[in-house]
Amino acid sequence: NLPNYDDKLLHFGFTLGLNNMDFNFQRNALALQQDSLFADVSVADPGFHVLIVSDLRLGPYFNLRFQPGISFGQRKLNYLKDGESVREMTVASNYLDFPLLLKYKAKRINNFRPYLIGGVNVRYDMAARKDYDEESNVYVRLKPLDFYYELGMGLDFYLTYFKFATELKLSVGFKDVLVHEPAPGYEEYVRAIDRLTSRLVVLSFHFE
Repeated sequence: NLPNYDDKLLHFGFTLGLNNMDFNFQRNALALQQDSLFADVSVADPGFHVLIVSDLRLGPYFNLRFQPGISFGQRKLNYLKDGESVREMTVASNYLDFPLLLKYKAKRINNFRPYLIGGVNVRYDMAARKDYDEESNVYVRLKPLDFYYELGMGLDFYLTYFKFATELKLSVGFKDVLVHEPAPGYEEYVRAIDRLTSRLVVLSFHFE
């Protein structure tokens, strides 16, 4: 199927997929002794994303891909004291994604072609709050802008009329996204975390 598809200089498509958002913690040991609060993510809730695919052919085995889109998800941030949960907060994120990725394709075998992909992603969280909302009972705020490196693998399927691909990717943020200005009267929830970075596991289905 589609024997000359990979000879195209430029092609487009769209992506639908699922994601799992998580946090990586560096905890404040002094605050842990003082407040006895231990922060962790309790439940991995699945989210989803929709992206647009722009693919530029660089050579027989390499492509440059730009996949802007939007991702939705959330984390349940749980605070423990003496091993017991004392408060759980749902921290939602609605990201604008701007990934730039390099795709390395292995040799095509009939209608299949495995590949590796890696690059960087800039995400802007539209759900990040400028101020605390007293009614939400969420006493942690995130910075809206974050930067990620991404690495994954996938498999292209050449169908009769289009190319379909499944892809699994790890996306790891390297910026501290925690706003270190606590809500008045709830300082212990921010104080328990020294540094907070974001990470996602992303399962994508590409239609090109």
